[in-house]
Amino acid sequence: MKVGVIADDLTGANATGVKLVKQGFEAATMVYYDQPLVSGSYNAVCIDTDSRYARRDVAEMRIEKSIENLKSWGADVICKRIDSTVRGNIGIEVDKVLNELGEKSIAVVVASFPDSSRITSGGYLLVNGVPVQATDVAKDPVTPLTESFVPSIIKKQSEHPVTHLGLETVLQGKDIILQDLKKRIQEGNRIIVMDAVTDEEIEDIAHAMALIEDYQLVPVDPGPLTAYYSKAYTSQHTQSKKIIVTVGSVTSLSAQQLDYLIDKTDAIPVYVDANKLASLSESWETEVDRVVQEALEQIRMQDILVITTNSPAAERLDLKRLSEGQGVSQDQLAKRIADGLGKITRLVIQSTSYEIGGCFSSGGDVTASLCSVGRAEGIKLKDEILPLVAYGEFIGGYFNGIPLATKGGMVGDKKSIYTIVKHLLTNQTSTKQVN
Repeated sequence: MKVGVIADDLTGANATGVKLVKQGFEAATMVYYDQPLVSGSYNAVCIDTDSRYARRDVAEMRIEKSIENLKSWGADVICKRIDSTVRGNIGIEVDKVLNELGEKSIAVVVASFPDSSRITSGGYLLVNGVPVQATDVAKDPVTPLTESFVPSIIKKQSEHPVTHLGLETVLQGKDIILQDLKKRIQEGNRIIVMDAVTDEEIEDIAHAMALIEDYQLVPVDPGPLTAYYSKAYTSQHTQSKKIIVTVGSVTSLSAQQLDYLIDKTDAIPVYVDANKLASLSESWETEVDRVVQEALEQIRMQDILVITTNSPAAERLDLKRLSEGQGVSQDQLAKRIADGLGKITRLVIQSTSYEIGGCFSSGGDVTASLCSVGRAEGIKLKDEILPLVAYGEFIGGYFNGIPLATKGGMVGDKKSIYTIVKHLLTNQTSTKQVN
């Protein structure tokens, strides 16, 4: 999948390119709009048209040439980068993009850039909580801004119907966003301006956009929507590698983190009966086999496979009673549980036909068992996703080269596992190893 971005200035092109890099793309900026696009492994190109203050005919000519180059390059997604304070020829340039792409193209405008304190609410762009027209932007010597209502700013330059979707829609999540987007498109609107206060809201908008198949959607924004939409569109139109989440920790924090992950991704967990793994009897092998078969069914239907003993319906495990009844130590039974989770994970990776893009494990004992059961020689460390959350890849064994993220059961906040899984999805570079 290739992404093309048309930016009206160089710093904006670079800023959006960096956002795309963080989503896993290989990005480059083209300094001249009319030069041949870069060769090599790049799958995202940002073109600087230097048209923010250009005459209408000049801006349109540069947009036309840029789209011509992007089409020749094979861009699957075309995006329009705008100034984070909505200066310049926004309506004119969006119109030109839509006219070049055809009547089935729709522009979705999200002027928000939360990391830079730019948000939109009620259609109004606020910078550090102040309407943009009340900031220094109003004093721009070339195009002073006299209003903050984004739909009105675009309407004054555009020939296409413009509509607005507010926070009351966006806050209800991607399903309602998708429903309202389709409705506005069916009503004949070509430019849809949307509110957003947080990155999560922008991500929900992007995921809803990626589910619309009959139209070519064009993200118009300062960068975040372009990055999230490009990633969502790519995931929607290619077979994603699978992420396996293995959690043996039964802390209340781990339960909260799993609940948040499940809520955000709609993942259906595969629950493991810890009582049956805390055994030296045949119940251990029987439970491993059962879970592996269920997991192989679930991995066909979802990109994130959760394997966990942390079931809301499970009774608290009494290792002391179980160890006394079997005449073994509590440590032995705890290791049997961890080894069971490790073996389940290994057998799923070996048995599935899908590529594995990464593994996450919670708890040092589970991670150690994954390495032991998977015959890994070690872990090549690459980064720290969050404090006390390591990221690397397995060295040797059944999992050789597969990315791995690990953390302790008491580490992070409720969003941590979700954040880690998003990182693994963004950095899918490995392939499944079968020995």
